[in-house]
Formats: sequence, structure tokens, C-alpha cells
Amino acid sequence: MATIAALLATADANGSAIAALSRPASSYGRLRRQIDAVGRQLRAAGVAEQHRVAIVLRNGPAMASAFVCMAPWCATAPLNPAYKADEFGFYLDDLDARALVVEEDSTSAAIEVAKARAIPVLRLRESEAAGAFGLLDCGGESAVAVQPRSADAIALILHTSGTTSRPKMVPLSQANLVASAHHIANTLQLAPGDRCLNIMPLFHIHGLMAPVLASLSAGAEVVCTPGFDALRFFAWLEAAQPTWYSAVPTMHQAILARAGRNRDIAQRNRLRFIRSSSASLPTPVMAELEQVFDAPVIEAYAMTEAAHQMCSNPLPPGVRTAGRVGPAAGPQVTIMSAAGIELPRGDEGEIVIRGPNVTAGYLNNAEANATAFHGDWFRTGDQGVMDANGYVQVTGRLKEIINRGGEKIAPAEVDEVLLAHAAVQQACTFAIPHPKLGEDVAAAVVLAEGAATTDRELREFVAGRLADFKTPRLIVFLDEIPKGPTGKIQRIGLASTLGLAAK
Repeated sequence: MATIAALLATADANGSAIAALSRPASSYGRLRRQIDAVGRQLRAAGVAEQHRVAIVLRNGPAMASAFVCMAPWCATAPLNPAYKADEFGFYLDDLDARALVVEEDSTSAAIEVAKARAIPVLRLRESEAAGAFGLLDCGGESAVAVQPRSADAIALILHTSGTTSRPKMVPLSQANLVASAHHIANTLQLAPGDRCLNIMPLFHIHGLMAPVLASLSAGAEVVCTPGFDALRFFAWLEAAQPTWYSAVPTMHQAILARAGRNRDIAQRNRLRFIRSSSASLPTPVMAELEQVFDAPVIEAYAMTEAAHQMCSNPLPPGVRTAGRVGPAAGPQVTIMSAAGIELPRGDEGEIVIRGPNVTAGYLNNAEANATAFHGDWFRTGDQGVMDANGYVQVTGRLKEIINRGGEKIAPAEVDEVLLAHAAVQQACTFAIPHPKLGEDVAAAVVLAEGAATTDRELREFVAGRLADFKTPRLIVFLDEIPKGPTGKIQRIGLASTLGLAAK
């Protein structure tokens, strides 16, 4: 049965499951007992199997454990703890949340928002072991055994980013999550001896699936940090001695920026591999990561609607191809035209997917569902090419492609060239308005520590490698490129964020 409880039942009952850097780890046996106890507590609190429960918890072992222990019994909806009251109001209303889970000592704005809507607030009290907890304000535990939900029951609801429109609710069933966990574990050859250092936020599909659920599906261990902090990363690496970690490209770049000060720790690591996902990894960043840590970098292609992983480069001795996200790694993947016709390999079109990890469709959004599928193939919204060996190259987000008077520019292509310049640490190419062409090309750049260059020098550098129409008309130098809450750069809307929309 493809349920979360069944997934954990196959793991080593005596091994460590969820750990923290400063507390005893929770075992698989304890985690399974806790799942049953939490089910009874939720039912005693009036949470039925079809209800949706919002979770507002800090990153760490309690958050990871709460997701694993609650998802078998209700639809969990982790929310970013940094949201403001109005944002919590929107998400609680959109979810029709029937309960809110917070830490025992929480002062989150979500609490008053929930109370104003008569939504019960359940407080989580942590125990000594990492990930061990109980829910307060439930009236005890149900005396009646809690019946397991079906594999098709919704276990997780996440909202899309909503950059250009109202966020869409993505429902993922237990079967979707279990399938994805097995896909990731198989791709990475995870085993009970592996230990993942989780630095991803746990209100995001990347953090929930790769470090947590994929590790648990393999009987491995996950060490939960308070969230990404480049200043503390190398200390965590030394203390936890992980065999792998997964992050988005901007996090990898921030880690590399501090690698020179932590060369000894980097050289003493026991990383079996490093994983990158959720955005395109620039080739120079991949090469530098492998040089600094002496470990292969495995780039994967993922999205919320696929319960994370769709494609992945393989571990050695498999062929890893820089600039490509690898072959299908779980679901079926192909390239289609706008009319829904499958294209031959080598032709560019939209990447589409289908498989056991893919959502059945958005909640309460018939309009979005009407355009989200070609038959039973889900449309990713990404443009790409599949080569003769089945490796996929993502050439751009269809909504992010810059249309300069009819000439189409993929921002990632310009990023790659800018990052090849010795002075550039980070780069993000984006569209700015143009009175005649509609859109023009701009780029935001963060310089490497101690480096110097000019707008003109960078423009000449790009012009020597790309067609003139792809060369940024404007380059802005920043200390930090604005990012979303999960560490991803948001190209759409960046011109407005930087005050360039009217230029």
C-alpha cells in the first residue's frame, strides 16, 4: 500500500530517523509509534481525515516530524512562518483550514488570525529526542483506533508561488509522495548508512521530499538545521558529517562564497554527492562545487506538481551532463508542441510529464486545470529539448522567455555567459519594458568578493559570446539578488522589485 505509514514500516526499526545537531535522534520505531499517537490526538481534536490542517513551525526536527506524523491522517499545509497576518488570512481562508499547528511557545501572527476565524489552534510540545512531540489542546487521544486513510487521500497541499496571478493549490496524495520518495531514493542510491544535512525550508516541496521523505524511505537519517545559513554551513558540515545535502543554486553559490575561509572543513567532508534542484544550476557553479568538495554534483529537475523530482543526472559511473538535468527519473517525460503533439528528439517544445508522483490537478481551479494537461500529460510550463540519449535540457520557463521585438531570449543562457566572467559571483537575467520592442534584456549581477568590473566590460564580454540582441541593455550591480522565501530567484517581477519597470 502506497501510504506514508507503510513506507516507514519497511525501514530499520532500530536505526536513527530524524536528528538534530544538539539532541538525541529519534528512531524509526519511535517515529512509527508517534504517527499512531498523533492520529489519535488529531481525531480527539475533531480533525477528520478529509480536513486540511495548516502547519506554522520553525525549520527543524519538529517540523519534519510533524509533517511525517500528520500527513497519514489529514491534508497537511505547511506555511512559511515569516508570513504576515494578511498573508496567513489568505492562506487559511483558501485552504478552508480546520486546525492550525504551532509551537507551544509560538507568538506567530497566524494564531490570532486563526482565532478570529474560529479555527482551533493546536500547540506542539517537543520532547527530548529530535522530532519527538505531542499535540496539546486536543483533549487527550481518541480511545478508538484510528483507521488508516487510502493511498489516494490528500496528504499535502502547497500553493504555487503566485508571481503573476492568484496562487494555485497543489494537492498531493500519499501515493504521489511515496512514489516520489522512492524515485529520489533510487536515483541517489540512498541506504541506511546515509545522512542528509537538510538546509532547505520545510514549507517547500524540495525540503519535505528530498532530505526528509526520500531519506526515511531508505532507512537513512536526516539532520535538520534551523534553515539555511551560509555562515553556519561549514560548522554544520563538520558536526553532522553528512553523506549528502540538497540545495537550490543560490544556496550553493553562497556556500562557495565562504569556502575559501573553510578550506580545511571542506577537504575533510565525507560527502558522497551534492544535489542541486528547483532551479537551473550554472555550469561554472557545478564545476566549482565539485572542485571544492571533491564530490559529484547531481542536478535534478523538479516542481511541486510532480511531488518534486522529474529528471535527474545519475550518480557516477553514470554520465552527468552539465547544462542538462538528466533523463526521466520517476515519471515519464517527453517534449510536446503547443498543440499537444509529441516532438522528435532534438526539437524544442514544452516539457510534459505523467506518472504516479504527478498531481491529479489543482484544487478548486477548473480554469487552470483546463489548460494544465494535454490528455493525461501534465504541462510543466518549461521549454526544453530532449537529446538522443534521453537527457533533458531546460531552455527556459515559458513565462520567463524575453520577447525582444519577436526575438526570443532564454534568460538562463545569458546567465551562463555572465557567470563565466571571473568577476561575477551571481547573475540573473530578466525582462525590462521597452517602448518599441515590448521587452529588452537586463541583468542583475553580484560580484565575487574583492572583484571589480564595469557595466561596459560585462556587456562587451557577453557581446563577444552571444548575438547582439541577447546582450543586456542594462546591467545593475547588487550586494544580493532578491529571492523568494525558498531561496529561488524570481525573474518575473524583478524589474518592478528593482524599480526598473518604467525605464
